[in-house]
Amino acid sequence: MELTVGAVLEGKVKSITNFGAFISLPENKTGMVHISEVANAYVSDIRQHLTEGQEVKVVVIGTENGKINLSIKRLEPKPQRENNSGRPNFRNNNAPRREGGNPQGQNRSANRAPIQPAAPKTADQLFEEKLKAFMSESDSKLSSMKQYADHRSKRRRG
Repeated sequence: MELTVGAVLEGKVKSITNFGAFISLPENKTGMVHISEVANAYVSDIRQHLTEGQEVKVVVIGTENGKINLSIKRLEPKPQRENNSGRPNFRNNNAPRREGGNPQGQNRSANRAPIQPAAPKTADQLFEEKLKAFMSESDSKLSSMKQYADHRSKRRRG
């Protein structure tokens, strides 16, 4: 069976790592769901979303060098955003805007609790951040290389 991008399959979670889950597919094939492809929300611990032996529906998002890249979140409906920025608009558009951007003219920080410093990141979290950044940069470079190659091939034809 030749797996193509966009194919929807049923599989079983074979094993879970900090960066993703390996899924058993039909015909003794195995694919991987990266932690960023598990849910539409941020996933800090994949084990809160998946367990070994769980049946899951996945979509093939890529096949390269014999590796099968899968996604669970791309089969879920995307969450609705309230406006273009993804943040709710709380500003009263009828209120006059004063200097400093605060329509009430109050010092908002005086009413806030002190901000607690973030806990130091673990080595796994640092590695995963670096891996995500690398993957994003790599995808971006590959995309621009493909666009350049397509552009060149069109110029040669015409």
